[in-house]
Amino acid sequence: MRIPPSRSRTLRGGTAAVAAAALVALGAVPALAADPEPDLGVGTIAPVEGLQPGSSFSTPLTFLNKGTAEVPEAWVTYAVSPGLKAEETHKNCTYYTIGSYDEMPASNVASCKIDQPLKPGVVYGTAKPVSLKALDSAFRDNLRVSIGVHEPGPDDGGSTEPVPGTGDPLTLVEKGPATDADRTNHPDAYARADVTAANTADFALTGDEKRGKVGEKVTATVKFANKGPARVQGLPDESVTTVDVRIPKGTSVVKPYDFCEAITKTHYRCGTSQSWVDVDGGESYPFVLRIDKAVGRTTGEVSFSGQERPFDRNAANDTAQIVIDTGKESDTSGSTGSGGSTGATGGSDGGSANGGSGS
Repeated sequence: MRIPPSRSRTLRGGTAAVAAAALVALGAVPALAADPEPDLGVGTIAPVEGLQPGSSFSTPLTFLNKGTAEVPEAWVTYAVSPGLKAEETHKNCTYYTIGSYDEMPASNVASCKIDQPLKPGVVYGTAKPVSLKALDSAFRDNLRVSIGVHEPGPDDGGSTEPVPGTGDPLTLVEKGPATDADRTNHPDAYARADVTAANTADFALTGDEKRGKVGEKVTATVKFANKGPARVQGLPDESVTTVDVRIPKGTSVVKPYDFCEAITKTHYRCGTSQSWVDVDGGESYPFVLRIDKAVGRTTGEVSFSGQERPFDRNAANDTAQIVIDTGKESDTSGSTGSGGSTGATGGSDGGSANGGSGS
């Protein structure tokens, strides 16, 4: 399910927009036609898999001046998604965080001035691999690296105040003349690699319970929460999960939540505002319902759908219920007054009262 188009922070433009925004975030701003940029390339970065949260890893980076003129100095920028951070800092780099905006999640950024010339046709590598750390929330993360001749600055997402590093400078060393294979392996001034950790995330649903009389309106709110420990990044331009909401019998929907679309009159499917969900993040889906008929205590089921969740090993909170007491005289137990919430849906884990498994 795509993220609904009616919200200002919904995704747009798919992977092409993501790549373009990532280049801006890393400072790879296109040059004016009258002042062409040097032709610099970043080497392909191998993916990193199976990290343990809290562990460290390092990755070598290579660069190539594919032009014909020497480049007197350059800026190397590497950014990681929120589940990662730089473990070792360098005194010729500044470190800051760019907040999430539009379709771009937050990034932890290192911007490094390489105060040495880059000869044409020569492959360079970092004197030692870049050292990074997987945080407790690491799961589906990534590393993005760019090279350019202009100092990058904060983009539309804004940033925290840059903090200078303290360790040995990040320097490049010559690895030798570039071969045809090297030129193929350094196609662009930007490269990206996936970094995955062996982690879990507990997606939980909570329902609601209301009471009213025939003709009255009540607002029942369904909640989705990520209880962690992992932050989960979904597919670009898609909801990180979807929630199916079935409306209790005897009621009708006056106003659904904006992120929800009608499958039928009694079945709605709700998306998320972004393609990721942070730890302790999630969504609330309020539904304004009208009580059309007195049928006693009537229930509607809430469950997950959409992308599979092999990382979620707790099925006890994967379903919930919307319970509406419509005021039938034969069953008024558990009521708390007109329009009041009894809080009977979900236990201490935020799941449903019956604790069913997910769809």
